[in-house]
Amino acid sequence: LAGIAILGVGIWVKVDSSSIFSLLGKIENVPPELRQVLNVGYLLIAIGGLLVIIGFLGCCGAIRESRCMLLLFFMIVLLVFIAEVAGAVVILVFRPLADELFAKVGTEAVANIKKDFGENADITGLWNTTMDTLKCCGYYNFTDFTDSPYYEMQGSNYPPQCCMNSSPCDQTVADSTKVDGCFPKIKQLIDDNTVVIVAVALGIAALEICAMIVSIILYCRIKSTGA
Repeated sequence: LAGIAILGVGIWVKVDSSSIFSLLGKIENVPPELRQVLNVGYLLIAIGGLLVIIGFLGCCGAIRESRCMLLLFFMIVLLVFIAEVAGAVVILVFRPLADELFAKVGTEAVANIKKDFGENADITGLWNTTMDTLKCCGYYNFTDFTDSPYYEMQGSNYPPQCCMNSSPCDQTVADSTKVDGCFPKIKQLIDDNTVVIVAVALGIAALEICAMIVSIILYCRIKSTGA
């Protein structure tokens, strides 16, 4: 069931053109490191498919008392567990580089807004959808829209999302409402849910360990019974 859920999320990320990943993919000169992150949809699809196969092997192996399936189940779960531990170590080691990466993304995102927002329908629609969904304004704040095509066409006004959807949204109103930028909003959201994310990760690791223990116990029991 978890595999099917992750598979569904991966398909949704690739199909949903209004997702934040689609927005980042439209930004020119995005750092190559981030291009790999944008493939997260394919990664989720692969992980979901793998979990479905693992679940099938585990259930069938237990029901049919197949030592081959149980051993294969154990080996795959062990490999997944090792990969997760390695991934966690890499994230911890290279975490300081994340700030530098997001600074590069921020520079390009602001340049993208100033160049295309209000003129390019795709870029404008994606930013509007992102800002409406996250209740945010720009990448850092409302000043990202200064000198953009939208700003020039609207008589030095900012998008209504920067003034809590009030109009006209000039600098005075935007200064007073102080709507957060989308990047600080996402960063704050992650920081606020760090405990939940860590708890879920530990819970998944515990389940994987339990699955490996149960599968190897079943494997040994079936072997001894057959003897």
